[in-house]
Amino acid sequence: MYAEGIDEEERIREAITPKSWNEIMTSDSWAVFKIMAELVDGFEKMGRIGPCVTIFGSARTKSNQKYYKLAEEIAYLLTKKGFGIISGGGPGIMEAANKGAHFGGGKSVGLNIELPFEQSANPFIDPDKLITFDYFFVRKVMFMKYSQGYIVLPGGFGTLDELFEAITLIQTHKTVRFPIVLVSTDYWKGLIDWIHHNMLAEKNISITDLDIFTLVDTAEEATAIIEEYYNKYALKPNF
Repeated sequence: MYAEGIDEEERIREAITPKSWNEIMTSDSWAVFKIMAELVDGFEKMGRIGPCVTIFGSARTKSNQKYYKLAEEIAYLLTKKGFGIISGGGPGIMEAANKGAHFGGGKSVGLNIELPFEQSANPFIDPDKLITFDYFFVRKVMFMKYSQGYIVLPGGFGTLDELFEAITLIQTHKTVRFPIVLVSTDYWKGLIDWIHHNMLAEKNISITDLDIFTLVDTAEEATAIIEEYYNKYALKPNF
């Protein structure tokens, strides 16, 4: 990670400047210890939370926008069904998810990430259920290891990264086939059409891969898919 105050040109120069083997090994060795510490801390805290659903979406969504309200409603309904909520811990859709769980009287966790200009943790997470990471990939390990369902609302590059991480792990049988629910036909239709007309047409994926995710428009539909999955495969969670 780079220190605060270093501008982009300095970062580029630092990245391309030749370094000695000893310097590389010293730097990388210390990074390994920091990564291990983040993993251990995450495993210890997340291992106690019980069945959870992750809600992904944009940090830029405002509280007066429809997707914020939709995320809040989904989280509220899921907590009433007994599920905990995991979010990215920041503002926007993440805040809405933790807010819905808070007012639903349920458990929620925030997996926050340290970024130069964003993001501060939202106020609806208990301090003991907030984990802050330096490394995106360690944070994603926690999402993928401890989520037993994914609700994906409109978002940007980070949301797409998280969505396709989950899809890829399920496609390659590296994780259990938990439900992935995309919310908002209007928002996701272009991407899904592209997957059909390009990925599938070029045989880069199989037709069955399209069954990994489901498209819905309402909070009730999203919640029902998660509940139906658990009714079929597992005992209902009991907090």
